[in-house]
Amino acid sequence: MTAASRGCYTSDPMTVLVTGATGNVGREIVQLLRSKGARLRVTAQRPDRAAAAFGSDVPVVRLDFADRATFGPALRGCSKLFLLRPPAISDAKATINPFVDAAREQGVGHIVFLSVAGAGTNRFIPHHAIEAHLRARERGWTILRPGFFAQNLGDAYLRDIVEDGRLYVPAGRGRVAFVDVRDVAEVAVQALLDSSAHDAKAYTLTGPEAVTFDVAAKLLSEALGREIRYEPASVAGYLLHLRRRGMPPMQIVVQAILHVGLRLGQAEPVDDTLAALLGRPGRPLREYIQDCVDTWRAMPGR
Repeated sequence: MTAASRGCYTSDPMTVLVTGATGNVGREIVQLLRSKGARLRVTAQRPDRAAAAFGSDVPVVRLDFADRATFGPALRGCSKLFLLRPPAISDAKATINPFVDAAREQGVGHIVFLSVAGAGTNRFIPHHAIEAHLRARERGWTILRPGFFAQNLGDAYLRDIVEDGRLYVPAGRGRVAFVDVRDVAEVAVQALLDSSAHDAKAYTLTGPEAVTFDVAAKLLSEALGREIRYEPASVAGYLLHLRRRGMPPMQIVVQAILHVGLRLGQAEPVDDTLAALLGRPGRPLREYIQDCVDTWRAMPGR
């Protein structure tokens, strides 16, 4: 019996396939894997763009979850997989789950899936179907369930902050334990490189403190030297806002469900799992804003 068939891969030569490599979490994972000397390959719908981002020393292969002909070439020779659901994909059963099956058939022994907090029980978000498909097998997977990313301030909310000077979400007075993408990426790399220690585990990952969006706006104001306000959105107003931003309909629905949950306190609990896995406290929201203040200052049009 080989080490791979026993589920222990840390001492074997291996290649990690990273999906979503040009996103916030994916970029951090690629950097960490490279710093550790791990073999890796990244996927993209537009390989030329990914190649420009990572350079010639990171192999890039085309992957389109809607095109099963791209599955085999992407997966061939890989023994680990970091899996991320693209936001535009809502029907996971027809796209992501067949990719998971193809990965198993190609000999991928361990899959680390970036889910979201609450996906284990919330059937209305696409991550639930992927989790259920992975968990149908007793082993060979790790599920990460991060709460709301601090990096949403520099991504999903970027235009609102820079153009309108506001945070506009239907969160009411809900508090959020924002988690830093850099910390989540560290846990993902642990699970990829030491799979046996994290096999068949599902981790809820939050930041070290829960704050309101008022506090987030205040921290941004202090860092940027100009007023950023929090404007609580109505559900209808938020749906219209996302539509005007050009977001696809199903993505709008998912975003609305996740954000409305904030006003109900779904993102408020602080979980100590992240600190236990890292051996240190997670980064607080203030640290992310201070480290990345140029994100809002450098946006074109500011």
